[in-house]
Amino acid sequence: MLVLLTGSFGNIGSHTIPALLSEGHRVRCFDLPGPAHERAARRAIEQAARSDGAADRLEFRYGDIRDASAVSAAVSGVEAVIHLAASIPPGCNSDPEGARQINVEGTRNLIGACRAGSKPPRLLFTSSLDVFGRTQSRDPPRTADEPVSATDPYTEHKLAGEEMVRGSGLSWCIFRFSDVPIIGLRAPHPIMFEIGLHNRIEALHADDAAFALARALVTEEAWGRLLLVGGGPSCRLTYGEYLRKLLEAMGVGMLPENAFSRAEYVTDWLDSSEAERLFRYQRHTFDDIVSDIASCLGWKKLFVPLARPFVRRAMIDMSPYAGGTGDRPARPR
Repeated sequence: MLVLLTGSFGNIGSHTIPALLSEGHRVRCFDLPGPAHERAARRAIEQAARSDGAADRLEFRYGDIRDASAVSAAVSGVEAVIHLAASIPPGCNSDPEGARQINVEGTRNLIGACRAGSKPPRLLFTSSLDVFGRTQSRDPPRTADEPVSATDPYTEHKLAGEEMVRGSGLSWCIFRFSDVPIIGLRAPHPIMFEIGLHNRIEALHADDAAFALARALVTEEAWGRLLLVGGGPSCRLTYGEYLRKLLEAMGVGMLPENAFSRAEYVTDWLDSSEAERLFRYQRHTFDDIVSDIASCLGWKKLFVPLARPFVRRAMIDMSPYAGGTGDRPARPR
């Protein structure tokens, strides 16, 4: 099967390429042009070359999801589309209109291109658990038939995309993913302090997310359905537990409680039992996720004890709540 993968060099996309190849598919990658993505393409080819013949089943198209003609060319001839391309928080919050053009109008372009073909491809649209809104007052886990509530531009866009996909007339499937941490090193961001430590959160290993996407393409029972896709019971924690395990594994150590908001956030646990029944994709625990991220330190781990006080101070200084109660910023920013 020839599969178009939008957002192919993002967090989930980079793991989905090898997952699709391992299932025997041909993969057409579609993402923005630029040196970083060209390097990612070379890495994907090198990785595929280690699997017999897999590199020959990879192709690359560079373009913008907002460009209808580029999208139309990318869709031409494919049998299925996995739509991952999106502007996500915190970036989309600083430019909501730019994000809307990507998330909503880009999805509209993709649907239009799929419908224009003589044999329209299947469309798998990826959404988020965030669309349930603030649910900490409800008993977990969240279920697919529960009401949704847009709380920011990102959730508005995802709900709009879901509605467009369901009304497209295409053969469709929608995944609402739980949190999918990047398996790698990344710089901290102030948004990490906006989640109250008491909030429930469920993680999902990027390899498991990719495996579920690949299996969905050949699982007839998945189509025409909205599925919740999380890591399962072994990946359910509070945000405090989630962060403590990650920071301790990185050698930084947990940060003080008063650096964090006490607010309810749009995270929760998901009832992913149906997706697990269909795809058998939950192969990693949260401890596996932590171990894989920590392993990315490599030789840098030797210098963590020396850098620890400076890293901790820099991270705490990002918090608008440090030194306060967590109910409001401790000092102007």
